Amino acid sequence: MLSPGGLHLLRLSIRASRGSAFLGKYPLPPAGCSAPRRLSSWGADPGWYHQAAHSAPVHLAADFLVQVQQTSGLPWWIAIAVSTLSVRTLVTLPLAAYQMRVLAKVEALQTEIAALAKRLRYEVSVRAEERGWTDKQSRFQFQKNLRRLVSQLYVRDNCHPFKASLLVWVQLPLWISLSLALRNLSNQDSSLQTCLSTGGALWFPDLTSPDSTWLLPLALGVTNLLIVEVFSLQRSDPSPVQKLLTNAVRGLSLLMIPIAASVPSSMALYWLCSSLVGLGHNLLLRAPGLHKILKLPTRRSETPYKDLMDAISRKYFR
Repeated sequence: MLSPGGLHLLRLSIRASRGSAFLGKYPLPPAGCSAPRRLSSWGADPGWYHQAAHSAPVHLAADFLVQVQQTSGLPWWIAIAVSTLSVRTLVTLPLAAYQMRVLAKVEALQTEIAALAKRLRYEVSVRAEERGWTDKQSRFQFQKNLRRLVSQLYVRDNCHPFKASLLVWVQLPLWISLSLALRNLSNQDSSLQTCLSTGGALWFPDLTSPDSTWLLPLALGVTNLLIVEVFSLQRSDPSPVQKLLTNAVRGLSLLMIPIAASVPSSMALYWLCSSLVGLGHNLLLRAPGLHKILKLPTRRSETPYKDLMDAISRKYFR
């Protein structure tokens, strides 16, 4: 039986072998990379976080980032921007276009759904008088049958609203995986951390340390708030729930500023690039030519960008 000291050495050797399996896949840094500087400790990883940070998707994301940088030979800060642009354009942009098409079909069905609801309400009232239903029973029958009819319409037009959430279920795991991958690469005492420590530019030369100027976090917050405002201006008469969600996202955008200031600059740079690309894609999806290509069933404005500027002017510069 091993002594307590022997067990401790065994645990350390197992941890070291696990770390080398991840770091050993990558070659040594090119000449000119300075010695790595360790980031301050974030504390002991909880079990679930440690498992997420070392999961297969995170390792795949790290492999992707390293391959882009080593294949292109670009500085790390440009490689992060290129990786973000390629992933969001090749993966999330088609899903965003599909989401817009699904939502447009759902919007086009609202008139038909309103007519069905009016007719169903009359039929339920007639049936309630025949069978002596109470108001509660009548409401139950109306809602149950209306859900069935609406579901049939969604199946007929292949536009169930759940399909519109596919973008979130793909984009969020990608965002988390790439963020954790950059966190691992920035904190690992390895050849890659050496290159990341000199792979920045301008006021953030060290991508392994937080941005002390807060310029990246502030730019991230402003970009996210701009995205929220662009989305909110699409609704002329938002419901109370939509207003609540919009204010919640505004608060989350502000909360991301101090969070981005406490993580390595590589993560803050990725978050900023992702938000900028997302804003660009949102503006691109407003183009009338793209709406014609997607064959959207709803009528759109022929001057979406002018309408957006007019809406911003009316709301903020009246």
